[in-house]
Amino acid sequence: MRDMAGKDISDAIEYLTSLKGGAIEPGLERIGKLLETMGNPQDSLKFVHIAGTNGKGSALSFISEILSAAGYKVGVYSSPAVFSYRERFRVGHRNISGADIERGVREIREAVGKMGEKGLDGPSCFEAETALAFWYFKEKNCDIAVIEAGMGGLLDATNVIPAPLACVFASISFDHMSFLGNTLEAITENKAGIIKPGSMVVSAKQYPGSMRVLEAAAREKGCGLSVVCEENIKDRRVSKASFTQVFDYGGLKELKINLAGKYQLKNAALSLECIFALRKQGLKISDGAIRKGLENASWPGRFQKISDKPCIIIDGAHNEDAAKVLADSIDFYFTNRRIIYIMGMLKDKEYDKVCAITAPKAESIFTVTSPGNPRALGAIELAEAVRAYNGNVTAADSLQEALEMAKLMAGRDGVIVVFGSLSFLGKITELADNGSGKDKKRR
Repeated sequence: MRDMAGKDISDAIEYLTSLKGGAIEPGLERIGKLLETMGNPQDSLKFVHIAGTNGKGSALSFISEILSAAGYKVGVYSSPAVFSYRERFRVGHRNISGADIERGVREIREAVGKMGEKGLDGPSCFEAETALAFWYFKEKNCDIAVIEAGMGGLLDATNVIPAPLACVFASISFDHMSFLGNTLEAITENKAGIIKPGSMVVSAKQYPGSMRVLEAAAREKGCGLSVVCEENIKDRRVSKASFTQVFDYGGLKELKINLAGKYQLKNAALSLECIFALRKQGLKISDGAIRKGLENASWPGRFQKISDKPCIIIDGAHNEDAAKVLADSIDFYFTNRRIIYIMGMLKDKEYDKVCAITAPKAESIFTVTSPGNPRALGAIELAEAVRAYNGNVTAADSLQEALEMAKLMAGRDGVIVVFGSLSFLGKITELADNGSGKDKKRR
């Protein structure tokens, strides 16, 4: 794997991904010891910490872009990556360089070695990546870091940070139930673990049970809580061709975003509530910076158009709530258009619920096995799940085959929607780029 400068970083990334065999092991002891050995870089940083199930990435983009427009040097840590491993770690609009990955991984290797000498358990891949992010943001003298919890909150590696300026909760729904619990209240209680005394708490409108949990957690920690008032989001206009949307919220008029999907107005409103909370914490953020930041925001793999002829949309919908908003967006933007799907899911996701919501809307569906992912659901098994809701389904042998067949079915006027696991969207985009030439269009 090479960065834009041609630097080979395969060895560094292979080292990180090999830690604990890539297993998920929630807990703060290992990451705490690792960071302590590295000099606790996180303690010198200020944070906005984002948790939730759907909308975290969009909120992260809106918030970080607004802070950048206000003149702050902003570090951004998110996962998973869609197009490039390096996009997980950014300062401003620049991904981490290959040279910085190598330098940071050398620091991590040295720290892990010292931990081993003391008989301490080493970190997992995600814990080491989190440490790399904090090291990188300190190295670059970031004013503030906007970070996304990987899974849950309480025992997520990102929760090793000191009290954030703001704890932000995007929409919470069912996901990772084997780790977080089987009820929304239990899942929310885990995610609410990021709340710390001294932070402001901001939340999207949640299901009543989740809202009660967040309210209780904020009250227990002595934190103020702001909740998005969806009734105050005034949708002014939307362009179905360009995907731009204009809205009012929080006393601000004619705000523009370039992320498609009506649900993005809610994510933008959540981000504005966060910015209002940061203003109360003393950050100087003008209305002009808010406007510029909202308009600059982009987020790969969320109802993103990657080609015009045929129109190809990629979306990371992999659970019930995300499938609902994807279905609504298809209805809104592509009324009376021929819809072709390419679907790829992971075994541990709610794939049957996703199929039930989305499959009836498609004329034809091609299922794929997400390559290189041990958690991938097989294309044949996914096709069997789809068949209960739409009989016109084919299990493809490869992503290339799926894309070629979908293009034949779509013609020039149909719409291909590629969705499910984020892990294969980047590869599909590469294949579409190679075949679409000048028709390629990124948003």
